[in-house]
Amino acid sequence: MNKLAALLAALVLPFAAAAQSAPPASYYSHAGHDDVLSGGVKMIPITTPLGKFRVWTKRVGNNPKLAVLLLHGGPGMTHEYFEAFDSYLPAAGIEYIYYDQLGSAYSDQPKGPGTDALWTTDRFVEEVEQVRQALHLDKNNFCLLGHSWGGILAMEYALKYQQHLKCLVISNMVDSIPQYNEYAKQVLEPAMDPKQLAEVKAMEAEHRTDDPRYMQILTTMHYEKHVLRMPQAQWPEPVTRAFGHVNSHIYTLMQGPSELGASGVLEHWDRSKDLHTITVPTLVIAGRYDTMDPDYMAQMAKKLPRGQLLLCSKGSHMSMYDDQQTYFAGLVKFLDGVEAR
Repeated sequence: MNKLAALLAALVLPFAAAAQSAPPASYYSHAGHDDVLSGGVKMIPITTPLGKFRVWTKRVGNNPKLAVLLLHGGPGMTHEYFEAFDSYLPAAGIEYIYYDQLGSAYSDQPKGPGTDALWTTDRFVEEVEQVRQALHLDKNNFCLLGHSWGGILAMEYALKYQQHLKCLVISNMVDSIPQYNEYAKQVLEPAMDPKQLAEVKAMEAEHRTDDPRYMQILTTMHYEKHVLRMPQAQWPEPVTRAFGHVNSHIYTLMQGPSELGASGVLEHWDRSKDLHTITVPTLVIAGRYDTMDPDYMAQMAKKLPRGQLLLCSKGSHMSMYDDQQTYFAGLVKFLDGVEAR
C-alpha cells in the first residue's frame, strides 16, 4: 500500500504544481475592457505636431493591480520579439500589453516630407503618455518595461511622468549613449577579428552598410556573440519576424547606420546625472555578454533609490532568449513584489 501511495503521489504532484502555476480565473475576465471583440487589440489614436495617427496595442490577461506596457527596441523595431513573454507572464497572473510605437509594424507609418520631425525622444514620450491614458493605467497598476531603445524611452518617460508609474523595468540599456559607444570602442571592438573589423569600418565610412557583406560579417562577429547568443539559423521565429519588419528609415535616423555604436538623433543622449531622481521601484536587467556594459548597468541600479539589478550571466542583448530562465524568473519575482505592495 505504501508503494502504491507513493506512486500515486508521484503522479499527482506534477499536476498539482501545474495547477498552482495557473493564473486565477479573474485573469481571463474582460470586465471593464472594451477590447473583447478584437481579442485584446486596440488601435489608439494619438495626437502629434503633424496631426493624428493610430498605434497598435494588444492586452494579454487582466490584473487590476499590475499591467506591464512593453516598449520595444529599435527605434523602429516591433513588439513581436516580446512574444516569449507569453510563455511566462500568464502563469504568473501578470497582465501585459504589446505595443508598436508610431512608425512600427502594425501602427501607422507616417512618410513623406516633414515626417522626420516625428522621430524624437520627446515626441515618443508624449505618445507613451497618450497610450497610458487610453488604456486607463495609473500609479496603482502601471509598470513600464523598456528594452534597448525602449529602455531609453522608459527612462525618459519616468523622468517626466513617474507620478503615473507603479514600477519601471530597464532591460538591456544604459543611461548614456556616449558610454555605450565608449564600451563598444574600448571593449567589444578590440575582441573582434581585426581584418573583419577593418572591412566593416571601411564599409561604414563609404556608406555601404546596406551591402549584404556588411551584415554577413557582423552576424558571426557581433550579433551571435552580443545580440542573441545562438547561431542565427536557430533564432526564434518571433525574433526573425521582428527583424524582418524593422522600419530601417527610423532606425537609421535615430540610431545611425553603424551596428557597432549609436549616432544619429541619439548620439549625445545622456541621462546618467538624472537617473537618481527616478524613485519608483526599478529593475535593471543586464546581460553578461550584452552590447551594453553589464558592470555599468550594475552601477545604474545603485544610482536608483529603489533600484535592483538582475544579471543574466548567460545572456546578451536579448537575454529574454539566450538566458530565458534567469530573465523571467527575476522579472516575475520583481513584479510579484511590486504587485504585493
